[in-house]
Amino acid sequence: MIIIEKKERSFLFTSLPFFIVAHCVHHLLAALPSPLLVYIQKEFKLTYTRASFVTTAFALANGAGQLPAGFLADRVGPRILITVGILGVAIAGVLVGLSQTFVMLLICLVIMGLLAGGYHPAATPLISKSIPEQQRGRALGFHLIGGNASFFLGPIIAGATASIWGWRGSFLWLAVPTAIFGLYFFWYLRRYDVKKQVADTENPAVEEAPPVPGSKRRLIAFLVMSVLGGGAGMSIMAFLTLYARDILGASDQTAASLLSIVFFSGLWAGPVGGWVSDKFGSVPIIIITSLLSGVLVYLVQFPSLGFGFYAILFVMGVNNAFRMPVSEVFIMAQASAKHRSTVYGIYYFTMQYTGAVFAPIMGWILDNYSFEVCFNIAAMTSVVVTLACLYFLRGGKRQTV
Repeated sequence: MIIIEKKERSFLFTSLPFFIVAHCVHHLLAALPSPLLVYIQKEFKLTYTRASFVTTAFALANGAGQLPAGFLADRVGPRILITVGILGVAIAGVLVGLSQTFVMLLICLVIMGLLAGGYHPAATPLISKSIPEQQRGRALGFHLIGGNASFFLGPIIAGATASIWGWRGSFLWLAVPTAIFGLYFFWYLRRYDVKKQVADTENPAVEEAPPVPGSKRRLIAFLVMSVLGGGAGMSIMAFLTLYARDILGASDQTAASLLSIVFFSGLWAGPVGGWVSDKFGSVPIIIITSLLSGVLVYLVQFPSLGFGFYAILFVMGVNNAFRMPVSEVFIMAQASAKHRSTVYGIYYFTMQYTGAVFAPIMGWILDNYSFEVCFNIAAMTSVVVTLACLYFLRGGKRQTV
């Protein structure tokens, strides 16, 4: 027992911090398309619908990359997939920074999205497997700090660098630290404490209790809720910078930096959400945050540029940060060890794919109607789908061996 506890503490205090940094650099370049959309739209003179293709190109490719990555992580192990998800993104980021036409930009974003798909389906099960069940929510919440840190820092860096070197300079500058850490982390995974956890993950534990009956029903309901409800709610994130500039009158630099408010709360709310999940279970938190997401999307259209608008963006960030580690814990409990990375791949695929599909639809609504109609449709879809899935999420706590 003492030996097991030492192993758990060893991973928490030695390996997990490196995964947090890895998560941050993995998302640094992925965090740029939305805040830089104000600059890209202006340079290429894009309509709202065509502007949505910038975020859609990356998100669709990223979603498509999750499925084979989850499949491969279950079979060849996570080390290679994690490295591709960091170093590959850096190389693609350089290509994005060198693109000179709109079509070339979209192609490079597709390449970056495909390569980015390797990280999550490989890293999340590896971390989960290395942590006892009663601490998984907190561990995944701490891991989420890295992702939210990149989406907090990305818009700030994007706004500052794009005003001096243009949007291309933002991609080129951030590709450098991403590539350097990608090489270092690959070396770390081979040499240090994570090597044993990697070996364990490549050979899933046979002593783990199987999911309780009804797990497929709960997973399907959860994915439907994530696909339709979450996709509709999250799709408006791509347009918040354009809304702030075109409707609220923010400058390009201010609009580009606004998303930092959304993701600032993730620096602390992720671990808190994981802790709450460990105490009270994942399903109640998933339901509450999904309903609240729709309410916040509806409310964001009312304040002017100022404290009220910033406060809603902040609460949006808290809500999203709570939901992410809780969702990962839920999947961990419902999916069998043999297929867990594949299920994570499907989950991350649906999260990326649906946001990418909804974005052009919302762009068309903006071109033909208004931001108000767009926000109302997204809010209503999110709430209605969540309520429809409530019954199918009941039960399902895994029993320990």
